[in-house]
Amino acid sequence: MLSAAQLTIRLHPNDDVVIARVQLISGTELRSEGVTVRGMVPPGHKVATKAIAQGAPVRRYNQIIGFASKPIAAGEHVHVNNLAMGDFERDYAFGVDVRPVAAASPQATFMGIKRADGRVATRNYIGLLSTVNCSATVCKLIADHFRPGPNSPLNAFPNVDGVVAITHSVGCGMDVHGEGMTLLRRTLAGYARHANFHSALVIGLGCEANQISSFKAAEGLDDGPKLHSYNLQDVGGTGKAVAKGIELVNELLIDANKVQREPVPASHITIGLQCGGSDGYSGISANPALGAAVDLLVAHGGTAILSETPEIYGAEHLLTRRALSREVGEKLVARIKWWEEYTARLKGEMNNNPSPGNKAGGLTTILEKSLGAVAKGGTTPLVDVYEYAQAVDKHGFVYMDTPGYDPVSATGQVAGGANLICFTTGRGSAYGCKPSPSLKLATNNALWTRQEEDIDINCGDIVDSGVAITDKGREIFEMILATASGQASKSERWGYGADEFVPWYIGAVM
Repeated sequence: MLSAAQLTIRLHPNDDVVIARVQLISGTELRSEGVTVRGMVPPGHKVATKAIAQGAPVRRYNQIIGFASKPIAAGEHVHVNNLAMGDFERDYAFGVDVRPVAAASPQATFMGIKRADGRVATRNYIGLLSTVNCSATVCKLIADHFRPGPNSPLNAFPNVDGVVAITHSVGCGMDVHGEGMTLLRRTLAGYARHANFHSALVIGLGCEANQISSFKAAEGLDDGPKLHSYNLQDVGGTGKAVAKGIELVNELLIDANKVQREPVPASHITIGLQCGGSDGYSGISANPALGAAVDLLVAHGGTAILSETPEIYGAEHLLTRRALSREVGEKLVARIKWWEEYTARLKGEMNNNPSPGNKAGGLTTILEKSLGAVAKGGTTPLVDVYEYAQAVDKHGFVYMDTPGYDPVSATGQVAGGANLICFTTGRGSAYGCKPSPSLKLATNNALWTRQEEDIDINCGDIVDSGVAITDKGREIFEMILATASGQASKSERWGYGADEFVPWYIGAVM
């Protein structure tokens, strides 16, 4: 039983709201705030701590999360019925919060797989990449031949994590020279080159817009010992294409199985940061704890990629203040403006997010969601900003422009080189992301209890038991090292990860 003082969470002295730890009923006294609850307030939702006039800004994290759409009484539930978006000026203050990062000593290590080019893998897969939807079935049939099981051919190759089909629904009916084709090719090339793939087959139909020859020329790829390509039409149909793929994979498995894990610096870890199914606790528990782990990783020379531009909207000024240079900060602002124009062109708006599930969990506006989301990025300098699926070539904390839809966002991060994903969730997620392992972090104890078979780390004890953010960050960092060393994540145990490849498609379907 929580005491009256423990019923809510105050995040900043200047906030106009506190967060309910449990369901609050009308008449409950919040003695620390000097108010009495009016009506029912679900856990994770906001309670006004003072009267707020219509049109006045409402603050959480000492940041504006919206404006009162009607007068709000002290003790009242603050949510979609009385809180709305509004325009206000952000102070980008480029670089004012940049602080030097002290290098950690001794440097952490993990058991990684060294590739010939010096990169380090966290997994050892063989990839089957379709250039177009029309060759997706062939890729899946080849992968099915090597599906894990008591009679699987993979059993003879214990150092290979699997043969995975990377398929999608586009590749034709699109402008050959358009932005959509550029993004698709850049994404596929990022996977073809990914350190977690020992080797890859690129399989096409033969008549599609995304021709294998044009794809390889555009991305500087060439066939060789680690990359093979062919068209279904050229080899004589489905059966022959599948047989050819199986023969090639059998040959590749011999060399792929020769790898051995060895101690390598944590600087070789690149994490993609994701949050999905967020709730009112995301910005209090799992996201800042993941941010603490990111700070540790960066101190050890590693890299973390924050993304989901529609879900940092309204909080971008917190990132520009950490930009290593004005140029880096301006690159982020340019992506924000692109999204404003993009959504306006499609007759949408940036506040289409949060989703219904987010709102049920206590989040009201995209401003509130974004302020919690950026906490995943920790506190170190923002060293660069990348466009979707671009190769990340800097160490430290970076940003990649992606949609907020998790599979599309994570696909871009993996294409950019992420060899591990950390995914916070308050409502529940069962996401996987081959060839990179995905760790799930629960924001609350109820989710952990309900869906422990899919969640790797519980951060609900930050809210309910007072576990320190820094301690939880250390726990997350240690699990990152263990997972990078080969320990299976829960999504990997279930087999998630192949169907979650979703490249960002922009452009008309013709």
